[in-house]
Formats: sequence, C-alpha cells, structure tokens
Amino acid sequence: MKVRSRDPKQAWQEDYESAPARGDGLETSTISGIPLKPLYTSGDLPRRPEEYPGQFPYTRGIHPTGYRGRLWTMRQFSGFATAEETNRRYKYLLANGQTGLSVAFDMPTLMGQDSDAPTSRGEIGHCGVAIDSLADMETLFDGIPLADITTSMTINSPAAILLCMYIAVAEKQGVPAARLGGTLQNDILKEFIAQKEFIFPPEPSMRLVVDSIEYCAKEVPKWNTISISGYHIREAGSTAAQELAFTLADGMAYVDACLERGMHIDDFASRLSFFFDAHIDFFEEIAKFRAARRIWARWMRERYGAQDERSWKLRARTAIEALAAVLGGTQSLHTNAMDEVLALPTDKAARIALRTQQLLAYETGVANTIDPLGGSYFIEALTDEIEGQAEAYFKRIEDLGGVIPAIEVGFFQKEIADASFRCQQEFEQKRRVVVGVNDFTVDEEEPIDTLRIDPKLESEQVARVRDVRAKRDQARCSNALAQLRKAAAGTDNLMPYILEAVRAYATEGEIMNAMVEVFGIYTERAVI
Repeated sequence: MKVRSRDPKQAWQEDYESAPARGDGLETSTISGIPLKPLYTSGDLPRRPEEYPGQFPYTRGIHPTGYRGRLWTMRQFSGFATAEETNRRYKYLLANGQTGLSVAFDMPTLMGQDSDAPTSRGEIGHCGVAIDSLADMETLFDGIPLADITTSMTINSPAAILLCMYIAVAEKQGVPAARLGGTLQNDILKEFIAQKEFIFPPEPSMRLVVDSIEYCAKEVPKWNTISISGYHIREAGSTAAQELAFTLADGMAYVDACLERGMHIDDFASRLSFFFDAHIDFFEEIAKFRAARRIWARWMRERYGAQDERSWKLRARTAIEALAAVLGGTQSLHTNAMDEVLALPTDKAARIALRTQQLLAYETGVANTIDPLGGSYFIEALTDEIEGQAEAYFKRIEDLGGVIPAIEVGFFQKEIADASFRCQQEFEQKRRVVVGVNDFTVDEEEPIDTLRIDPKLESEQVARVRDVRAKRDQARCSNALAQLRKAAAGTDNLMPYILEAVRAYATEGEIMNAMVEVFGIYTERAVI
C-alpha cells in the first residue's frame, strides 16, 4: 500500500496525477497559448510590496475608491444613416440611462470622402453616421448640450477634421473649447498594423496626430486626444500579449513624437487613453488590463520622468466581454448588441446591450469591492506572465528601430497573421470549443430582425452636401483650403487651419484632398 505524503502540496500532486483525465482533448492553455498550471499557490508569486488601488504602479486600478467612488462610463457605440436619425438614437440612449456618447461614422466619413463621391455609393450611413460638413455635425448634436456630456469619436485618418467640427458646434452652442470633454480615437499607427483605414503615409499621419495633441493641450485641455487602440489589433487575430505589447509600443511612439515636438510629458500624458478588447478568455483578459496599467505607470515615471501622477495612470476603454472588463478595471465600456455581427443595432438591441452594463453595475455586486480578484494566486501569476511576454516584444520592436520601421517591414502584420492562423486551427480542429459555432450547434435558428437603412437616405445625404456647397461663402471656403494647403507644405500646426476650413463649411472630402495634394496617399507593402 502506497504511503500518502504528509506534505499537503505533495499529497495533492499525487491525487491529481492518479485521477483520470477529462479526456476530451481540449486545450488547457489560454486562448493566446499561455500554458496554465492546474493549480496556483503562493509559491508561484515573487515577493513584492503590498499594492493598493490608486497607488503606483496601479495594478489594482487607477482610483483609490474603484467603482465605489464612480462607476465606469456606459458608452454604447452608435451611429447610422443620417445625422438626424443618429441624433434621435442618442437622445433615446441618454433617456435610458447612458452616461456618455460614442459616435460611429460610416465608411466614406472614415476614409475622408464626401457622400457624393463615386466611391461612396452604397456605403452611405451603413456602418455609421454620414458626416460631410459642419452642417451635419450641428444636426448630430442638436439639442444635446456639449458642456454636459462627454463624447467619444471613433475616427482616425480624418480625426483632426471631425474634432474641429465638434469644437465648431460647441462654439455655436456658446460652449468654450476648454469646457469640452471627450475622446478622439486618432490612433493612426494601429491602422497601419491592423484596421487599414489609413490615407496618408506614416510620417505626415503622425504629424497630424501630434498636431491635435499639441493643440488640445493648450486649447481643449479636458479632451483625451488619442485612444490608443488594441481592440483592432486583437480582432485582427493577435494574442492578448501581442495586443498589450503592440498597443503600448504605439503609445510610446506617440509620446516620443510629442517630446520631439518640444512638449513636456506632463502637458499631454494624462490625456492619452487606451481602448482594449475584452476577449472570451476571462482570466487572461483581467490579467492583461492589470499588466497594462503596471507597465504604463513604470514607463511614464521611470523612462519619461513624468512628475504628475495623472500622467502615470492608464485609462482604459473596453468592448465586448463586459464582466472581464469590469473586473479588469475599465473606465469606459461598450457592450456589443446581439445583432451587431449582422447589422447596425436596432433600438431594442442597443437598449438590451446597455441594460447588460446596468445589470453588472447595480445588481451583481462587482462594483462593491475594489479589485476583487487582486491577490488571487492565478490572476497575479498570469499578470506577471503577460507582462513578461509584452516586455519581450518591446525588445524586438526596439531592435527593429521602433514602431514605424517595424510597420514598414511588416513585423506586426506577420506576427498577428501567424497568431490568427494558429488560433483558427484550434477552432477548426475542435481543440477549443465555441459553443454554437464549432460544437453544440443547431440546424435551425430563429431569424433576427435587423436594422435596415432606407435607400432614399443616401440620395438625401448627397443632396444635403451639395446644398451646403451651394449656400456657403465660396470665397471664404476657397481661401481657407488654400491656407491649409500652404500650411501643410510647411511646419505649422494644422489644427487652426483645419478649424477655419470647417467654420467656412468646407466638406471633409475637400479638406482631406487639400492635404492629400501635399502628403500623398500611402500604399502598403505586401507581407508574406
């Protein structure tokens, strides 16, 4: 008869090894491929000083009160058809308890094209709201006091233009720019890496980003001038560690560019925000958010010498898997609607998605304890592992000369493609189960009513932009575009020139074309 060990850990190990395995052949690593032990103990953690919320390095959150002091902002991504239609949706969501706005733009707007451009046909209002000029922006926020609401705008190559439109609307409402609060995505580097909605080459693209950061630091100080986005990198197929590493590396590139412009780190760092994905692997996502805050805080304080504690704090906005995002300590959350994979959400679907957040906030109790998973042997060890993998990527990126050289040689693109391929193989071989997709499927599903855009709205939007062109002060508009073109060829900050063109009712497409004449259009190299 075998003598049972008196050591509790050894006894458990013997019991574990003698027990029958589950035998289903499923992966036991995280979805990103991080090997997981069956059990974690205090022996898996290095000795380190006790950490607290609101204190460096912010692993446990950037606020000392967690969600006891303030819940996350419930900000559903929304926009469709015309500015008038979307304005009604915003008022509906605000009436149902939403606490911030998040603007989704249609493809022509995202690509800097007017609605009457030939390439816009069939795309107007289909994946977001169509915004051609200041007139549309005025309609979009009609009856919504911009002094009392914060707005997030998901726009990148034309980001400076849309921000200027927002500032101009506020002026018409009598709201000084200094009172405006919100977030601009404005992350052009991730466009080259993952989403591909770039227009200009990397260098002039970075110039526009830094122009907007520099301008807002002086004129719109409450505005988060960039939302450095891991979401798109993850949805393109990256692992959690790659999402973390590539996103923070992008953030470092923006910081370096601002410092090269002559800005001081504490003039802008507190207004950099981050947008992460919250994927399906629950604990891995929580660990990722914790590691992100820790790495960023150390960089800001030790690498860049930031003195203002606000500069050390990583502010995260997240999407999709709500509970993991909340337990990971997000400051803003978008939950995808049930029909979002098929179409733009209906009113009902948008309301249900918002109710999901409200249920988490008010019924589950997750907001009552600060960082409730802090101290978990598993979570702490996984946080350390993801941080270590991210640090290894930072070294590889640095060896390539930084983010832009790494983009130009296809480093990020290849790493993401390889990770995506490995993950897809696991799904297709059923080594990972996605319920209802590759296992436990049913032959029949009830159809879902989806939002359909009325085709006549396209012709109405085309007529609207042409009407704006016909009624504006043509001399003022032409002069503003000429001055912008001249400034683009020089070194001036372009924000004041773009703002003047917006006030003159130049269209988004006209403003973009003025800069294209100087900057050109970027063509990506093939990655094999």
